[in-house]
Amino acid sequence: MHDDSRSGTPAPAWQPLSPSRVHRLPCGTAFGATDVGLVRIGNEDNFLIDEALGLVMVADGMGGHDGGEIASAGALTAVLQFLQQALRDHGDLTAALAARSQNTLVAGAADPDATWTDDTVPAIGILYDAIEFANQTLCARNLLRQMADGTGMGTTLTGCWQPAGGGADNGPLIVFQVGDSRLYRLRGNEFVQLTRDQTLYQQAIDAGILDELPKRNVLLQAVGPYEHIKPVIEAHPVEAGDLFMLCSDGLYGSIAHAEMDSVLRGATVDTAAAVCQRLIDMAKADGGRDNITVVLVFAGRE
Repeated sequence: MHDDSRSGTPAPAWQPLSPSRVHRLPCGTAFGATDVGLVRIGNEDNFLIDEALGLVMVADGMGGHDGGEIASAGALTAVLQFLQQALRDHGDLTAALAARSQNTLVAGAADPDATWTDDTVPAIGILYDAIEFANQTLCARNLLRQMADGTGMGTTLTGCWQPAGGGADNGPLIVFQVGDSRLYRLRGNEFVQLTRDQTLYQQAIDAGILDELPKRNVLLQAVGPYEHIKPVIEAHPVEAGDLFMLCSDGLYGSIAHAEMDSVLRGATVDTAAAVCQRLIDMAKADGGRDNITVVLVFAGRE
């Protein structure tokens, strides 16, 4: 387990990986924003939106001094670089996924119980490899710093990817998570959390423990501190008009579920910047004790 506590030591100048502007994706449109909050000295959050791949990710780093911001930026960059390299190796995404599918079929041929026939399996597989690459990259940095397993810099990693692109008619949204950054979906009148926090607190709640609960920020896993992790990767159907929100715990830890729901209703691409800022302002009104990051993805909307 990794205690997601931060040091008060000043961090070097932080750089966002993606600008806060409207990003046109194959599956729709995205806008993201991040804020240091009112207490932290540096911003260990980061987000990345890649228009060509249709990839959207949020990371919340930890590790003290510059470790947290190195971890969050490093994990996001490593996942992107792995997927981009797969495209370069095979010419385009379709060929890369076809190659991954062939590898899966060959590997599964020896297993008579293998049921890997869904079209999303190659995409899930290549994404799993990308997250593993990111973890090994950060883990190697921790080893260079002579950090023991389970210690050193690390980061949460939550994101969504629709490799087929083109909205609801061209494949599901692949949602992936390590740690406790979240992804929500607003569809019609239903606002739901699609991810589940990988924390000791959530584990206790799931077990029915209601007394003497552990701290909310103790992660069961993170990218970087551990040699082996098990990312959760799921495929969710997409409908035109869906609104997805990715965020760090600096947002949802300060704003109630119903309040987030209320702010997101009626949000449009044109008001995305104002909606993100409204959510950040609400978190800061609650004390702004952590870095705050929010990214909105409008499916099938221009």
